[in-house]
Amino acid sequence: MNYEAYFETALDALRDEGNYRVFAELERPVEQAPQAVQLTEGARRPVTVWCSNDYLGMGKSARVREAVARTALADGAGAGGTRNISGTAHLHVELERTLARLHGKEAGLLFTSGYVSNWASLSTLGAKLPDCTILSDAKNHASMIEGIRHSKANKVIWKHNDPEDLDRKLAALPAHGAKIVAFESVYSMDGDISPMAEIVEVAEKHGAMTYLDEVHAVGLYGERGGGISQREGLADRITVIEGTLAKAFGVMGGYIAASAALCDFVRSFASGFIFTTALPPALAEGARVSVEHLMASNAEREAQQRNVARLRAQLDHFRIPHMENPSHIVPVVVGDPFKAKFLSDTLLEHYGIYVQPINYPTVAKGTERLRITPSPLHTEADIMHLSRALSDLWSQCALSRAVA
Repeated sequence: MNYEAYFETALDALRDEGNYRVFAELERPVEQAPQAVQLTEGARRPVTVWCSNDYLGMGKSARVREAVARTALADGAGAGGTRNISGTAHLHVELERTLARLHGKEAGLLFTSGYVSNWASLSTLGAKLPDCTILSDAKNHASMIEGIRHSKANKVIWKHNDPEDLDRKLAALPAHGAKIVAFESVYSMDGDISPMAEIVEVAEKHGAMTYLDEVHAVGLYGERGGGISQREGLADRITVIEGTLAKAFGVMGGYIAASAALCDFVRSFASGFIFTTALPPALAEGARVSVEHLMASNAEREAQQRNVARLRAQLDHFRIPHMENPSHIVPVVVGDPFKAKFLSDTLLEHYGIYVQPINYPTVAKGTERLRITPSPLHTEADIMHLSRALSDLWSQCALSRAVA
């Protein structure tokens, strides 16, 4: 077999479909955020980043950066091993206690990323619980899907954000055997929010555990940044809350918060936890400082919400169609991979605006989009520049505008 030819053919097919991904190479000086510098073909040009998952700019926070630097200088660059073999630092334990406190749970368990925390936790629970069935929302993240698949548990998919369909699917299962209802709070591509109270009630009615991915909500919602479950007063009724430290908290890592026994169970059986090097203690300390700050401060959340409202108002003014949702994510659906890439490329090259196109398989074909994430660091001038640029290109591409 000609392996290289196979690889090239597969890549050419992606290009022909408009789904080949090109990375923007950036330098991101902290004092200029959300402005960055793009490096391309030996040239450097300033760009404003509009698609970052550092939703609150905490990755640029002086207190977070100082915590990381101070700890790295004192403790070293890495953890030195897995959590089981010399790699558990006191700072890991302190962060896990902080995360448990954030969500009002008995314990927390730290992973190297949100992807790994979902994959490891769901695969372990699904594999080990007797006669387990995992009921997965139809739009769950790839990390949850991979964890469920790896568990080899019975899988049932229920209609997206549809508690009635979930109720029917649960009622059809045998009374014996474990059941896990897996869903998200904020769905990252459409920005919609799950009807959490209804889902929890259905799960409780059938004796099912609930596994909630709060990755795109922690830090952003709730009086202390505990996510939608905290905002809705439901955290104590959720069995497992999963989150990330790499988005609103601005650092790196993933975690679960749950009962002490459940966290210990996953710690003891999850290969994705046992056999991987621990998160660097410096990053753990930076994350802890970020979480503690956002537990006490609403300023960043309020500033972000104001900028989300300002951007939506400007898009409405220029009649740029965007998906309505109650979250901080502003999806501008283009519906064509080539046009989405053209818009992204032109915004970058001619307007100094960086918004990555989101194509298949991240979203369904025909729903390709620009996914915009305003932060507290964007100015009103930034918002106006983006809105006018989109309006110019909407005319240039003869795209349909929203009805006035």
